[in-house]
Amino acid sequence: MEKRRVVVTGVGLVTALGVGTEETWEGLCAGRSGVAAITRFDTTQFPTRIAAEVKDFDPLRWFDKKDLKKMDNFIHYAVAASDFALKQAGLVIDEAIAERVGVFIGSGIGGFNIIEREHRALLEGGPRKI
Repeated sequence: MEKRRVVVTGVGLVTALGVGTEETWEGLCAGRSGVAAITRFDTTQFPTRIAAEVKDFDPLRWFDKKDLKKMDNFIHYAVAASDFALKQAGLVIDEAIAERVGVFIGSGIGGFNIIEREHRALLEGGPRKI
């Protein structure tokens, strides 16, 4: 198997510490925590009411409004992080390098919002509603 050299040219981060690599790095260096009260759902029935949610993220910087419902938040974050990485790298993708360029994305888990929404639609309206 041929070994290939991987070169990291840019880093893009969307985290609970900030939207963007610089903002996240500043938060890390300042010793800030991204953990706060959960805001995305009612936590009254749960013993834990804190999490590291991404705050102040505007997906409209990357997507048209009509497309937002088609994707879960983790996809929005991944595209934004990829954009930050490309900009940090100053990389211009043209035909000469297009097939040699890639993005590595790390996501702990994702898609539950859409899975839950579509499951509810299935239960309430049958298969034609999803």
